[in-house]
Amino acid sequence: MFCLMAVVQVAFASSLKENPILTESGIQKDSVVVEFGKSGRIVILVDSKEDFEKLKLMNINQIISELDLEENEETGELTIVEIKKRDGSVKEVVKVYENGGNTEVNVGGMRVYVDESGENTRVKVETGGKKKTDSPFRSYFNIDLGINNYLENGAFPTSDKPYAVKGWGSWMVGVNWMGSQRITKGFHWDFGLGFHFYNFKLENRDFQALRGEDAIDFSQRTDVDGFKSKLSTTYLTGTTMLKLDFGKMKENSRAGLSIAAGPYVGYRLGGQSKFAYREIDGSGRRKDKEPTGLYLQNFRYGVRGELGIGRVKFFTTYDLNELFQEGKGPELNPITFGVVF
Repeated sequence: MFCLMAVVQVAFASSLKENPILTESGIQKDSVVVEFGKSGRIVILVDSKEDFEKLKLMNINQIISELDLEENEETGELTIVEIKKRDGSVKEVVKVYENGGNTEVNVGGMRVYVDESGENTRVKVETGGKKKTDSPFRSYFNIDLGINNYLENGAFPTSDKPYAVKGWGSWMVGVNWMGSQRITKGFHWDFGLGFHFYNFKLENRDFQALRGEDAIDFSQRTDVDGFKSKLSTTYLTGTTMLKLDFGKMKENSRAGLSIAAGPYVGYRLGGQSKFAYREIDGSGRRKDKEPTGLYLQNFRYGVRGELGIGRVKFFTTYDLNELFQEGKGPELNPITFGVVF
C-alpha cells in the first residue's frame, strides 16, 4: 500500500498541485495521511484497530476492488486513478492493460510492460516517451534522375532528323532543396530551388551541333569517325506544386499513394555541344566543344508532375516554351521522365 502511495506522490505531484484535493472536515486520529506538493493530501480513515490491521493485509488488487471501479471487459483497460479538473475535463492518472500473459501499466509519463507468457518473466520500463507527430513544415534535399527527349509538333523526332535524340544516354540530373508546408491533413504545398543538368545525346552520332552565323547548324562530319555527339545545358530552376497524399489522410499514416503537379521556371546558366571522334586513319579519341548556348532560350518554363507509390516517386517535366530561340533552331519542346531519390 505504501509503495502505491509513493508512486502516486512522485508521478503526480505537479499535476495535483494545480488541482488540489480539498477536505471539508478534520482528520481523525486513526488515519493514514500522504502529503505531497503544497496542499495535496491523500487521507485513509480507519475507525478501529481491527480495520487498520485489515488494511495492512490488503494488496493492490484488493484496494482496486474496494475502489469499486468498472473494468472494460472488451479492451481489458482499467483506470485506477483519475483527476477531475476545474473545467470539467478528466485526466487519466493510472491505467492498467492486461492481455493474456502481457500486462501494461501507464503511470504519467512512465510505462511498465510485464511479459509472463514465457518461462521467464520479462519487465520493460519506458520513461519520457512522446508521441511522434508530423510537423506541419519540413525541408529536405532530393535528387532527380531522368531521361530526356523533346517533342516536335507533338511527336518525337524520327531517326532521319539530324537532331533526333537517343533515349539511353540523354540524362537529366537535378539537385534540389525542397520545402513542404501542410495545408490540411494529406494536402501539402511543395516548393523548391535546384540545379538541373540536361544532356541530349544525338542518335545520329556523325552529326555535330555547331554555331552558325544566324542559327544552330547540325552538320554531318564525313572527315572523321564520330562516335558520340550531344547537346548539353544547365538551368537554375524554381518549382512549386500542390500535393495530395492519400496515405497521410488517416491516423497512424504511412507512405502511400500521392500525386503532385505544378509549374516551374528556370534560367539558363550555360550550354554547349560536344562531339567525340577518331581520325579516319585510326588516331586516338578526340573531343570538340562548341559554345551553342547563344541560340538556346535563356528562360524556360513548364509543368511538373509527380506520382508517389510508397517510398518510390516518379516525375515528369515538360517545357511549354521551345529549347531554341525563335528562328534559331528546330521547334523542340524538351520532355523528361525519371525517378526522385
